[in-house]
Amino acid sequence: MSKQRVLTGITTTGTPHLGNYVGAIRPAIRASQSDDVESFFFLADYHALIKCQDPKLVHQSTTEIAATWLALGLDTDKTMFYRQSDIREIPELTWMLNCICAKGLMNRAHAYKGAVDANLAENEDADKAITMGLFSYPVLMAADILMFGANKVPVGKDQIQHVEMARDMAQRFNHIYSSKKNPLLTLPQYAVDEDVAILQGLDGRKMSKSYGNTIPLFLTEKQLQKHINKIKTNLLEPGEPKDTNDSTVFQIWKAFANEEQLAEMTQAYADGIGWGDAKKKLFALINAEISEAREKYNELLTRPQDIEAELQKGAEKARKLSVPLMEQVREAVGIFGLK
Repeated sequence: MSKQRVLTGITTTGTPHLGNYVGAIRPAIRASQSDDVESFFFLADYHALIKCQDPKLVHQSTTEIAATWLALGLDTDKTMFYRQSDIREIPELTWMLNCICAKGLMNRAHAYKGAVDANLAENEDADKAITMGLFSYPVLMAADILMFGANKVPVGKDQIQHVEMARDMAQRFNHIYSSKKNPLLTLPQYAVDEDVAILQGLDGRKMSKSYGNTIPLFLTEKQLQKHINKIKTNLLEPGEPKDTNDSTVFQIWKAFANEEQLAEMTQAYADGIGWGDAKKKLFALINAEISEAREKYNELLTRPQDIEAELQKGAEKARKLSVPLMEQVREAVGIFGLK
């Protein structure tokens, strides 16, 4: 039985935080260890340019995100781990898809519509400050997916539309340029894991860089404790029973605890544990899980050439798939040498 290809992209803006780890990185690495899965993980640095025009930040984020995945145990011998910009066939396929993608489809993209609505709400021109990168990035995302024949793309609910658009583009391309029996491009399926934890941030809202409420993943022990101490709690005193359902501290605890630890903390809440003690226990729990990876991460940051070597190894493996596909695509559209 052939392996199922699963593809995940990580945009290189910002520093990974606990929410990224629990919601995406940890489950993805675990899933990649399955023998019936062929996993593709890439650093989406072209996508980063849409929302970030600080070259130093994009470059630093690339380093930090790559080091994070490697420190957390991603097996690069078993998976494809590469930088998007190292696969030169991706922007080429993006152009091919641009030429068959209807503008009306892009008009319906959530990010573009959201930006237009925001402009109109401010009585501005509908397209003020909207770049072609923002407008057409679903095409680039489609190229990322279709280049490697991904069968499954794990996404959040807000990204389902992009996988559906990739399917639309693949169907359109296949209809024009290939036969039904031998379609060139594989139609992907999206996968939404309803069980993936979405962590709350310091203020009780979803942990997100845009809210400024994150807990960076590889803080020092002292900084990690300080961040945890900032988590918003209610005014209940020690000895007063506390509700686990409206507690950010408990919600984060649940994402890291095993069944026994979960039961212990549930009882501690019923017994009225003080917030200070609860936060100390949360620090100890998280620190125990990430301390070894933190050490590897900090070591990797001192050896960027080793990180680069891993990315180049991944790019070499990935291009063994992308180069032949683009040769087929070029021939299909009529761009090839004269014979």
